Amino acid sequence: MPLGSQAEVIQAAIAGQVVSFPTDTVPALAVHPEQSGLIYGLKQRDLNKPLILMAANVEDLWPYLVANPSEKQIWQTVMDQHWPGELTLVFPASNQVPSAINPRGDRTIGVRIPHQAIALEILQKTGPLTTTSANLSGQSPLQTLTEIAETFPTVIALDCANLEQNGPIGNGYPSTVAQWQGKTFQILRQGRVKLT
Repeated sequence: MPLGSQAEVIQAAIAGQVVSFPTDTVPALAVHPEQSGLIYGLKQRDLNKPLILMAANVEDLWPYLVANPSEKQIWQTVMDQHWPGELTLVFPASNQVPSAINPRGDRTIGVRIPHQAIALEILQKTGPLTTTSANLSGQSPLQTLTEIAETFPTVIALDCANLEQNGPIGNGYPSTVAQWQGKTFQILRQGRVKLT
């Protein structure tokens, strides 16, 4: 796996290549939304498992969502309470969402804003990226650059060895995933964030 500077990772992501960088939870594999199929191939991921869209701010995500005004107000309240942070929210998807992000075709999209300075700096420059944990499907999330390098030799990863000196990159826990059901959120995966 080639290690790259932050500028090189940003350039590669804009060019449509798969990159890896730390988040507040686990290291991510990330790619331009139109190239989402690359991640399914790399991870050997089941097409019934959608990817998520990660961005640096809420304004970048709204074009990918479909909401009426009352829903938008509820969603904004939850976003304000928990973002940036370890919460992935699943909403109805707009026509701007490439089908490759969610091949099962149920027109939903999971979105998140991470609470990690480096990830936010990258996402500010690239715009929203399709992301998932850096691991082969069905295996535990990888925690170090060495593990990512061995598993994904073609991915351009952020050279963050200085961060690794203090232990794993991120806290090692996947985000909580909650899906909007029309009136409330249903928890699909419970992480450390709890919705009240």
